[in-house]
Amino acid sequence: MTRIRRGYIARRRRTKIRLFVSSFRGAHSRLTRSITQQKIRALVSAHRDRDRQKRSFRRLWVTRINAVIRGNGVSYSYNRLINNLYKRQLILNRKILAQIAILNRNCLYTISNDIRK
Repeated sequence: MTRIRRGYIARRRRTKIRLFVSSFRGAHSRLTRSITQQKIRALVSAHRDRDRQKRSFRRLWVTRINAVIRGNGVSYSYNRLINNLYKRQLILNRKILAQIAILNRNCLYTISNDIRK
């Protein structure tokens, strides 16, 4: 079988991958086989960690809300606040509640007191 000269096509493909991994260290940014493996690994990690990031931010928001609510009254806690929000059919997500807790605690206190009554 005759040899096929691919010319610039393969070089263009490798250059595109090299641009993606140019910041990697050592052979991971120089050798073609390592480059392809590291690119796949990086994309898998990025896809996985997008879900982890959502999870960790939700944990942070819950912690912040709970800390502020417990500071107001010892008998009141995060799960009671969320339960009362659902009972009253108030739609405030945890991100917004955490921002209110950080920026304006008195506003969160008034929300929780109105819900309790």
